[in-house]
Amino acid sequence: MYSDTTKKGVLFALGAYTFWGIAPIYFKAISAVPPGEILAHRVIWSCLFIAVLLFSTKAWSQVRHIIKQPSKLKVLVVTSVLIAINWLVFIWAVNNSRMLDASLGYFINPLINIVLAMLFLGERFRPLQWLAVALAVVGVLFQLIQFGAVPWIALVLAVSFSIYGLLRKQLHLSALPGLFIETILLLPIALIYLFAFSNSESLQVSGNDWSLSVLLVSAGFVTTVPLLFFAGAATRLRLSTLGFFQYIGPSLMFILAVTVYGEAFSQEKMGTFACIWLALAIFSFDAYRFQKKSRQSIAAEA
Repeated sequence: MYSDTTKKGVLFALGAYTFWGIAPIYFKAISAVPPGEILAHRVIWSCLFIAVLLFSTKAWSQVRHIIKQPSKLKVLVVTSVLIAINWLVFIWAVNNSRMLDASLGYFINPLINIVLAMLFLGERFRPLQWLAVALAVVGVLFQLIQFGAVPWIALVLAVSFSIYGLLRKQLHLSALPGLFIETILLLPIALIYLFAFSNSESLQVSGNDWSLSVLLVSAGFVTTVPLLFFAGAATRLRLSTLGFFQYIGPSLMFILAVTVYGEAFSQEKMGTFACIWLALAIFSFDAYRFQKKSRQSIAAEA
């Protein structure tokens, strides 16, 4: 029987990854707004929404503690740039009917994670991990040969989010205080862009149709709520267990792209996805087998 803590962790994980998987519906609803402007709104309203949450939970002390550590602030400058790139490319992809490419990026993400772990954390590949990464490379090369172009959207999303996760993991920061400082760092750029360079009709929130204004303000909610769910899951589940939920998001994006928004799933793209899906199946099997052996080894030593 699973404990109440584990059951809550599972519910939080399902909530987080389901929310991320259906997020394209939100961005499609505001597709009339330029991607750069959507990103600016996302930064501004996320910053305000998180500030309210920090105030209500009396967690400002964590923010003050981070500010007093220049070494961590320097890393957060880098992570803020990475998350801004990730958000902007994702918004552009969804609003330009490239959701399948975005989905592919988040399918590739776990495989990029293990490559980074080998390069920067000294972890060694197990044989099946080598096979999984090799299949992912084949999938990318397949699209390169078929289309004559690198699947840049998928690669930018996967690499930017993987490096972001690696750096944030090494900082050992809670989700909300860290994201608050990242959005604070991005806030001046967002405000300057919004009021000095953007000239779209949707610029003035007060002048928009009320539904569009509500949607733009909701960017903070859309950004922060799944992060809270994820934080709740991460504190209740083992990382290896949490990893098996990460395919929900890109799977839902894939389904939305093909069935709701009518993106073409050509034979060429099918070949790339087939390689990535097979790689993920091998990766997941290897992770399950390794986790099972670790539990058996611990039980034998007890």
